[in-house]
This record gives sequence, C-alpha cells and structure tokens, in this order.
Amino acid sequence: MAASKTKVKAKPAKTKAKAKPAAAKKATNGKVAPKGKRVADDVAFADPALFDPLTPGETADALRTLIEDRRVASMAKVGRYRVICTEPLVVKPPHWMAGHRLARVVAYDYAADRAVDACVDLDAGVVAHLELNKGQPMLSRDEEAIAISVALTDDRVREKLEMGDAAQSVMHYWGRTAAELAYTRRSAAVIFGRGGGHASLIAVVDLIDQQVTQVVPAELW
Repeated sequence: MAASKTKVKAKPAKTKAKAKPAAAKKATNGKVAPKGKRVADDVAFADPALFDPLTPGETADALRTLIEDRRVASMAKVGRYRVICTEPLVVKPPHWMAGHRLARVVAYDYAADRAVDACVDLDAGVVAHLELNKGQPMLSRDEEAIAISVALTDDRVREKLEMGDAAQSVMHYWGRTAAELAYTRRSAAVIFGRGGGHASLIAVVDLIDQQVTQVVPAELW
C-alpha cells in the first residue's frame, strides 16, 4: 500500500519593513526618537538660536529679574555687587526648560561676601535656579580695573615702583594662609613690571574695602 504524501505548508512571504518617517530622522539628526518621546523636544533643543550670545536687552532683562528676586534683595538694596558674567544657557530634554531662552548670571555680592550663580528663564521672566555660596568666581573686567586703580593710588606701592613699571596683569588671589586677609575676603593681585620684562612688584588689593593689604617684591612672591 503506497504511503500517503503529507502536504507541506508554504511559509508566509516576508513583509517589507515599513520605512521610518523621514521627518523623525531629520528632527533628531538622523536618529529616530525613542518610543514615546516627543520629537518636538529634540527640535526645540536643536534650535541654534538658543546658543546665540545674549543681546543687550536680554542681558538687562536677566539682571533685572535677578535683583528683583527676594533671595538676593539685600544685595540689590545695598548695591554692593559686581556682575562677573552673563551668558546663554541651554538645557537638554526632558528638562522642563528645554527650548526656553535661558541666561546664566554670575555675580559677587560684596555685602554678604558670597557668590551668586543664577539661571534666568527669559521666556517666563523668572529665576529658575539660584545658588548662593562662598566660592570665588573669576574677576570681572570692572574688578580688574578697580584693583589697578586702588594699587596705583597707594603710597607704599608708588614708593616701590621703578621708572617704567606698569600693571602687567591682574589675577584673582586667594590667601595661602588663614593669617592673610585675602584668605577670607575677595581680593586681587596686581602684578607690576616693565613691558616685556620680569615682574617687579605685587600688590594685593582687598576688593570689598578697596584697599591694598600687601605689597611684596616679585622675587619674594
């Protein structure tokens, strides 16, 4: 008796994978956003305008928003502070501020002897983040100019300067020992010397009271 032949079932034809939307690729620089993530967030973050330098108007708005914040009200009331820098700030999704025009403002509050580091949301007109600490940010251009002016009007400095000596540079100075006033107060070191030559004299300036606290020959610095 002949064996019956079993009928083999045909394998289903492979379906062609659906093409990924070109719009999604373009919005995420060639990478498709993970499932459930809004492509709009990536588009906002990729907006090159967010990285543009702050305009004078944006800088003024950022400073006004900061000094109106009650947490730094004492700084604004006394008026003894210096703005160190203002610069654009960009955050990535999924942060709620992604796509917002942001400004970072760093200032030094002389009244409270503290650093102020703030993030201002220019779109919402609010201080989104504020950090107050005892850190020492870099000197501002104004502080450098003040330090040179204070040093040049000090009699001890003027007596030790030689013919042709001038301010070569100014650097932020933090005292090396607790015995130095600059160890706890914001200070700058003004380096004097001849153009293209070696330094001859160092004057340490207390920027809070605007007075020279140390005059040291460069070879002993």
